[in-house]
Amino acid sequence: MEKKDIDWSNLGFGYIKTDKRFVSNFKDGAWDDGIMTEDATVSISECAGVLQYAQTCFEGLKAYTTKQGKIVCFRPDLNAQRMIDTCKRLEMPVFPEERFVEAVVETVKANAAYVPPYGSGATLYIRPYMFGSSAVIGVSPAEEYQFRVFTTPVGPYFKGGAKPITIRVSDFDRAAPHGTGHIKAGLNYAMSLYAIVDAHNQGFAENMYLDAATHTKVEETGGANFIFITKDGKLVTPKSNSILPSITRRSLMQVAKDYLGIEVEEREVFFDEVKDFAECGLCGTAAVISPVGKINDHGKEICFPSGMDEMGPITKKLYDTLTGIQMGHMDAPEGWIKEIM
Repeated sequence: MEKKDIDWSNLGFGYIKTDKRFVSNFKDGAWDDGIMTEDATVSISECAGVLQYAQTCFEGLKAYTTKQGKIVCFRPDLNAQRMIDTCKRLEMPVFPEERFVEAVVETVKANAAYVPPYGSGATLYIRPYMFGSSAVIGVSPAEEYQFRVFTTPVGPYFKGGAKPITIRVSDFDRAAPHGTGHIKAGLNYAMSLYAIVDAHNQGFAENMYLDAATHTKVEETGGANFIFITKDGKLVTPKSNSILPSITRRSLMQVAKDYLGIEVEEREVFFDEVKDFAECGLCGTAAVISPVGKINDHGKEICFPSGMDEMGPITKKLYDTLTGIQMGHMDAPEGWIKEIM
């Protein structure tokens, strides 16, 4: 198969239109069979539920070319299940797990020429999403919905290596204790935009959100979960009902235990103890792990011993092992790798 004429090594992390996308519509209580289409536009009512009351959700995952030349994606069943949980919370119809995975596979196959070659550092980003498409003027769920999957080739999240970033403790709240922080709803990200733009304007890469009820416990950032490494080499990650269950974080926890023999704790993490950790990172699909070198707490700095030059040693082992599994350098746990072609 001939690849598209793209300068893979110089791709940024942005949108490039690919040839095909999957579209399925929910009407009269059922999903249709769905189609692959070249049409990248979406036509909906001016009064659509998504436009009036933000009834929308999404997922994000990647397809890779492995060392063996296979095109694969990573744990799409977990993305499917997380979207199911999100849809239930937003009163949206569930798109079944098996159909979700099939739609992802077929969309990647249809755009295989856009999957970057092995060793380029680039990947094919996959964006499944759903929204209320029928007219809604009273505050209520839409009656009709559209589920779509598109792809775009992206470069590595970090050009020139994953240098540690500086983040700040935010005065804004990301999610209420019994709100929607645990689901991947578009509204959560809209609410975080002011805070992240403000952080960037102040010279910080991200916000550290504390729990809304007490502002004493670490939650997450606007788009990633935290991992911490203790001085005795233990992996600690915050536990909260208002944290999004990151697939990358869950995978890193298993990698730590089963591949590296690292003790793992998922528990409440109080902000007061953050200064005592040896390493800190943000984990998510885009970068796998973004190392944090420094946290600014209203002018007071927490500097991690791992420093501002490179990933801490244990964080680096976690990163190398998980990306090694994804790229086919080492055997994956059963069910983690979905071979596409």
